[in-house]
Amino acid sequence: MPAHKIAVLPGDGIGKEVVPAAQQVLDKAAEMWGFELTWTEFPWSCEYFREHNRMMPTDAIDQLAAFDEVFLGAVGDPAIPDHVSLWGLLIPIRRSFRQYVNLRPIKLLDGIQSVLRDVAEPIDFLVVRENNEGEYSEVGGRLYEGTPQELAVQESIFTRTGVERVMEYAFDLAAGRGGKVVSATKSNGIIHTMPFWDQIGREVAARYPDIELEEVHIDALAAHFTLRPTTFDVVVASNLFGDILTDLGAALVGSIGIAPSANLNPERAFPSMFEPIHGSAPDIAGKGVANPIGQIWSGAMMLEHIGYPEAGEDILAAVEDVLAGSQVRTPDLGGTAGTSEVTDAVVAALERTSNRRDRA
Repeated sequence: MPAHKIAVLPGDGIGKEVVPAAQQVLDKAAEMWGFELTWTEFPWSCEYFREHNRMMPTDAIDQLAAFDEVFLGAVGDPAIPDHVSLWGLLIPIRRSFRQYVNLRPIKLLDGIQSVLRDVAEPIDFLVVRENNEGEYSEVGGRLYEGTPQELAVQESIFTRTGVERVMEYAFDLAAGRGGKVVSATKSNGIIHTMPFWDQIGREVAARYPDIELEEVHIDALAAHFTLRPTTFDVVVASNLFGDILTDLGAALVGSIGIAPSANLNPERAFPSMFEPIHGSAPDIAGKGVANPIGQIWSGAMMLEHIGYPEAGEDILAAVEDVLAGSQVRTPDLGGTAGTSEVTDAVVAALERTSNRRDRA
């Protein structure tokens, strides 16, 4: 039986609740499809920071490198600045393992009501976010702190390699989907990095004659997300623009609590990392009402990445079965069910899927 070693970082807050819930679903899928997931948990988090004054140990990357993939919950604590937790854990993992693609599906699931009225066609597209450079760089600093002349400088870093590889990934995705890439830009106002982004996008597009490329300024694109979300296929964006657009997209299709993401090393030379886009939600942590769907869906993406696309599809189908066929949903989706109830319902739906397949 094939076995896959997964490093687990539940993190903080509701991460400690939704990660075990997702593991329960993933283990059921592994049982159904004939493979094994072996889980090794690490306590690295803001809680770890409180004791050790760092988010993870100095050899953390070396430890994680021994695993096939990383399954991450949510990281954050109101008492610890977000930039400390982000730059102390997530970004080092993403960069050390060359996870330069952040892939986020924007899909309106059966049984979920969009905040938009009268959505007649399916909302189902992918956002490819550049994940290693762009606006989220460490280049910059502050000067004359505490004086009237105080200043701060933050540099954006765009490399030809970085832009080209994320563009190629987006075009490859579009080749297997609807054949259209929308590139988020702001080249009318950001006069160096964004024209460079556009230039390389056009160069890549020339190698994909069957794929349509449209460049849309980020402000107009945000409006298009809300006015015509059913028209998108694949959207490619820089680190900052992709971060903002995907939170908007998640809200449009019902709840950030259901939104997954994958931090991918497409060459598979290093582990990839899978996480929901929601935060640690300390206001509801420990109450048993956190929505596990984002974590479960992230796990489905992990199974697709390691070679079990049918298992991933089954999990998402089970989630839709639960959402469409019952009132078992957490409070963020208008229900009264708890985390464990939703998880049990998804596992039961997976079992029904298996029974239908056996009868077929």
